[in-house]
Amino acid sequence: MILSWLPQDISTFGPSIDSVLKLIIYVVGTAFVLAEGTLLVFIILYRRREGGRAAFVRGESLRQLAWVLIPVVIVAFLDVAIDIQARPVWELVKEESPAPALTVKLAALQFGWEFTYPGADGRFGTPEELVQTTFLTVPAGQVIRLVMTSKDVIHSFYVPQLRLRQDIIPGREISAWFEATQPGKYEIGCSQLCGISHFAMKGILRVLTPEDYQKWVSQQRSKSGAGAGKSASRVRSSAAGKEG
Repeated sequence: MILSWLPQDISTFGPSIDSVLKLIIYVVGTAFVLAEGTLLVFIILYRRREGGRAAFVRGESLRQLAWVLIPVVIVAFLDVAIDIQARPVWELVKEESPAPALTVKLAALQFGWEFTYPGADGRFGTPEELVQTTFLTVPAGQVIRLVMTSKDVIHSFYVPQLRLRQDIIPGREISAWFEATQPGKYEIGCSQLCGISHFAMKGILRVLTPEDYQKWVSQQRSKSGAGAGKSASRVRSSAAGKEG
């Protein structure tokens, strides 16, 4: 119930990320209620009264220091507990990428997205590779690897439904992976302020069934004539225009 306000989860590692988020919300929420409740009680109990005098507490005795030291120990313990819980999730998402069924090169630029698909032989830099702007089309139920670069400034690839966010830094090639479970269309956003038109840097993740994805690939190659001696296909589209 507490996470019902989150966007729909369509990622295989989404539940793991949500479990860590739920733990953080419970821990921080409980600490907030206790801290603010204690503050409220003290405000009422030790409010200013006629004839009362404030006492100056130096905090030198162990009993007085306990009011600071005990909360510090509790917070440190909870922080370590969260880190222990989150470590396997970090390894799953960032360090243990499974073998991909499809690798797509992603280039971020002010203010759009460019996606390059390998040719039929699985290689890049051939006349058969496909290039799309704005629309990232992938099959459901298959591991997708993104190899991300930036052509100008720092950007950040963000799809809330995938529970995936990855900064893209100029001069570096950064990889990320995901496996979408449900066909549909989902918004891609840039979550780093990247310039005056940052707000317009939107894309669409289009998840198709494996059968529909193969049909889409065949249609794109047929339209572009890839593999018939032409240069690499550049199937361009925009979020507000016709889909490629």
